[in-house]
Amino acid sequence: MSEAGFKVCLILFGVGFAAVFGTIVIPALWVDGDVIGGFAAGFVNPYASGYALDAIACWCLLAAWVIYEARRYRIRGGWLALLLGVAPGVATGFALYLWLRLRQRALLTEA
Repeated sequence: MSEAGFKVCLILFGVGFAAVFGTIVIPALWVDGDVIGGFAAGFVNPYASGYALDAIACWCLLAAWVIYEARRYRIRGGWLALLLGVAPGVATGFALYLWLRLRQRALLTEA
């Protein structure tokens, strides 16, 4: 895949997920107003719990990677990817981090 194709994928999947998430979650949150209940709803059955735990684990791994590369390679802006990883979700946060990393890849040379 070319770099241009990779960038298109990052935008499509990152923004696409955020749009779908917003379309599904924001109206329900607007009606209920229960943010904690919304998070807890991810654990209503064993299957949902598995998916919710997978998303939480992916965010934790992304956080470890962002912190490591911020210190080791001086990749900037990872905090925003972690914030977006909470809401709308890891897909958007991860896409943003890959975009930031791609733009700053010249800094990724071994020290």
